Amino acid sequence: MDTKEIIKKVRKIEIKTRRLSDHIFSGEYHTSFKGRGMTFSEVRQYQFGDDVRSIDWNVTAKYNEPYVKVFEEERELNMMLMVDCSGSESFGTKNQLKSEIIAEIGATLAFSATNNNDKIGLILFSDEIELFIPPKKGKSHVLRIIRELIKFQPKSKKTDLSQALKFLSSIMKKKAIVFVISDFMVKDYESTLKIVSKKHDITGVRVFDQREESIPNIGLVQMLDAETNELMYVNTNSKRVRLDYEINHKENVDYFKTTFSKSGAGVIHSRVDENYVKKLLSYFKAR
Repeated sequence: MDTKEIIKKVRKIEIKTRRLSDHIFSGEYHTSFKGRGMTFSEVRQYQFGDDVRSIDWNVTAKYNEPYVKVFEEERELNMMLMVDCSGSESFGTKNQLKSEIIAEIGATLAFSATNNNDKIGLILFSDEIELFIPPKKGKSHVLRIIRELIKFQPKSKKTDLSQALKFLSSIMKKKAIVFVISDFMVKDYESTLKIVSKKHDITGVRVFDQREESIPNIGLVQMLDAETNELMYVNTNSKRVRLDYEINHKENVDYFKTTFSKSGAGVIHSRVDENYVKKLLSYFKAR
């Protein structure tokens, strides 16, 4: 993909996802993720129904009528997008690859955060940390993140989520909103997630293709493992083969759901051919 194509694609994603974040997600995002605390804003006259514990007695004594302290949420937060860029993301049997949907979801979340004056950072991971962009504010920063989501070429095709979570823990000392966007075709991250989720507000966004859930009976087919480059012939005529394929997929999904839920983290499931907007909106509202 040359520079012209990348710019065109970035612009297309910006127009689509910015509109979504401006009109749909901003309010939901704001109410879903709370700031670091409450900070004093001003005093005003007492109104019926106000909590008497918020009365400012010094001001009340000065003006000889009750005044209350007004606090507002200390809003500025850090959002980290942790995005799986391993080989399995370059798969899709419909109009789009998983990696393309992941880029759109990441862009929508980034614009939602920037509309609320939050900082946004990016971690691209495979079985190593491929790229780290520290959290910053601003449209140009968000556009850089989108550009990397579209064009970045990882060194490795394998996946190690546990290592990525350890890296997050080492570089983010303050609490952050973290979206882990992946197909989660990996296990052995339970203990790390449990530790990291005590400090950060974590949500796992699972992006998947319908052909990862089951395979049709289409005879003997050649398949490529996108993470190991291993070629193999698979006999889809066999009921046992099709069943094993479905069982393997279900085990990964169950592990993802159980592990995230046990750790107090949120989960979103979005199939490539489904409307991810509805999935994100439902999740924000449920929070």
